[in-house]
Amino acid sequence: MILHVDMDAFYASVEERDRPELRGKPVVVGGRSGRGVVSAANYVARKFGIHSAMPGFKAKRLCPHAIFVKGRMSRYAEVSKQIREIFHRYTPLVQPLSLDEAFLDVTGSERLFGPAVDVGRRIQTDIGTELDLPCSVGVAPNKFLAKIASDLEKPNGFTVVQPGTELDFLAPLSVSRIWGVGPVAQKKLAALGIETVAQLRAVPMDIMKSRFGSHGEHLARLSRAIDDREVIPDHTAKSISHEHTFGDDIRDLEILRSWLRELTDQVGRRLRRHDRKARTVTLKIRYEDFATYSRSRTLPEPTNVTELFWRAADELLREHLPSRRLSVRLLGIGVSQIEASPLVQRSLFDEDTSRLQQLDGVCDEITERFGSGAVKHALSLGVGRREASENTDDLKQ
Repeated sequence: MILHVDMDAFYASVEERDRPELRGKPVVVGGRSGRGVVSAANYVARKFGIHSAMPGFKAKRLCPHAIFVKGRMSRYAEVSKQIREIFHRYTPLVQPLSLDEAFLDVTGSERLFGPAVDVGRRIQTDIGTELDLPCSVGVAPNKFLAKIASDLEKPNGFTVVQPGTELDFLAPLSVSRIWGVGPVAQKKLAALGIETVAQLRAVPMDIMKSRFGSHGEHLARLSRAIDDREVIPDHTAKSISHEHTFGDDIRDLEILRSWLRELTDQVGRRLRRHDRKARTVTLKIRYEDFATYSRSRTLPEPTNVTELFWRAADELLREHLPSRRLSVRLLGIGVSQIEASPLVQRSLFDEDTSRLQQLDGVCDEITERFGSGAVKHALSLGVGRREASENTDDLKQ
């Protein structure tokens, strides 16, 4: 069985915990300056319609008495590390998606700690009693169902999908609960009379594929509770990727480049953390009509230097995509052909990457100590918080 553990309003919850005088009041992290964007809002603030990625001035208009606090990435990273330590008490199979959520495979832990439901309860209790933070837990036979289950009863939710009940669990839910179904997709499906997962499942898979391509087939599989992905820790992954689904379609190339740089930085850090190198860089892009394209570039030799990944990915984005109107709902980058860092005898004609490696090392140390927002490439400064919209971290074994 798989657990999905999702911290509830993580940044805001940490602020409330560290400053008890904030409890019970509308708390907004970020959005303090005129052009600022909300990074997180507690559940009191959400009752006024405030949500992540909202411009700060709009949040203030919705709730003039909200308390706006500056984000503290170093603090959130520190607490996230404590949460991961709790996870690892129960299983080594932990796949972090971000600072505030992770998948856990507890199948092999049940002989030690009891059924998966009990393990989930213990983790939720440990986080609550030891860290004084709320979290929601989904327990299910696969990652897709566990993710949905953890989202249903926030905050402090606990939802179980027992084997054999998967289709009944999904049937009444809105199609918006399915990964990859944003507002635009929801409208297109509604135009076909499809509003619930049960209605989606009733559409033959070949028809979904003919109308929406491979993405339609993907949606059809999820509507049938089919998800074969494993929970894979970084150190055993054969490919590592990060992708981001935008709340609103992006039509500006420079904004896409900013996001691509941010995602590339994350992939490079994870490779170096586990002393791995990769040779193939893959760009993934999905347009507003669900058309999805992948473009790959194989490097001359394996590397974990972020700048080399970035050059390849940026070229793929700028020069190797179809000639069509730019309106993008998902962007991702992945690396594959991963191997342990080898000793490489360099040619006289190879680029000397020693300075780039040193730069990566310094950036990694700063990030490890102060959090993912502490140091950024200049290009990615235009990127909003990752919490601004759905973020999917995909690892394949």
